[in-house]
Amino acid sequence: MKYAYYPGCSLEKTQRGYDESVREIFKILDQELVEIDDWNCCGATIYMSVKETVSLAVSSRNLALAEKMNMEILAPCSSCYTVLSKTNRILNSIPEMHKDVNEALSEAGLSYSGKTKIRHPLDVLMNDVGIETIISKIKKNLNGLKIAPYYGCQIVRPEKGFDDFENPILLDQMFKKCGAEIIYYPMKVRCCGGMLMTTFEETALKLNKELLSCAVENGAEAIVTTCPLCHFNLEAYQGKINELYNTNCNIPILYFTQLLGIALGIDGKKLGIDGSFIPMTQKISSLMEVQYA
Repeated sequence: MKYAYYPGCSLEKTQRGYDESVREIFKILDQELVEIDDWNCCGATIYMSVKETVSLAVSSRNLALAEKMNMEILAPCSSCYTVLSKTNRILNSIPEMHKDVNEALSEAGLSYSGKTKIRHPLDVLMNDVGIETIISKIKKNLNGLKIAPYYGCQIVRPEKGFDDFENPILLDQMFKKCGAEIIYYPMKVRCCGGMLMTTFEETALKLNKELLSCAVENGAEAIVTTCPLCHFNLEAYQGKINELYNTNCNIPILYFTQLLGIALGIDGKKLGIDGSFIPMTQKISSLMEVQYA
C-alpha cells in the first residue's frame, strides 16, 4: 500500500525521531511512503488567529497535492492530523466555504474535491496492516516492559474516529501483543497543555506533572506518545517540574513508533532514540543492545 506522506513542520525539524521511526517501521512492514512534494505547514499555529478562509486554504493545499497523487495522506503529527481532518469536514459540509477555498487554490493552479482521506500511523498499522502482520515481523519481545500509553487529546477526537475517544485501546493492544505490560493509566487522553507552555507555563507544568506522576506512581518504565508537542512537553520539562514540585521524575518518553521499531529489531539510532533528552533505562537499552545516555 502507498500513502502520501505528510511529515509536517515538527517532524521535519525538532522531532526527527518521530519521522525517522515512522519511515523505518513502514519500510519493514512493506508500506510505501511517498512524501508530498512541496508540502506546506498545515496551518495549526494560525488556524484561529487569521481569516478562516485563509487558514483553510493553507491546509487544503496539502490535501489538493495529495489528491493529485491519488493516495490517502499519512499524517503522524497529532496537530497536523487534526487540522487536515477538520479542514476536510468543513469543506465537505459547507459548500460556500469549499467554493471560496477552491478559488484561492486556483491561484496556485490547484483545486480540491474533498475526497482525500487523512490517516494516522496508529490507525493504518492496526486497521490496514493488522496486528497479526506486525507480530509476524517482531524480532524482540518487550519482556514485560511497563508502559503508559498516552494518546493525547487530539487523534481520537471528535468521536467516531478510528479509536474510542474516551478510552482508546489500540496502543494498548499493539504493545501487549509485543510483550509489554500496559499499566493502568487514566490520563491517557488528558491534554498536556500544548502551547500553553509558551503562554501560561505554570498551568502547563502542572498538567504535565500530573501526567508524569500518574505514570510513575502506577509503575510505568516509559511513556509512549503519538504527538510531537505532548512528547516535547513531557520530556523537556521533567527537570523543571521536579524543581517546582519536588518530584523525582526521570522517565523515558518514546514515540510509539520508536518502541515498535525496537520490537521490530530496528537499530535505535535509525529510530532517533539517541536524540532523547531523558536517558533510556537499562531495561530499554538492553532491548536495543546499545546504551544511549
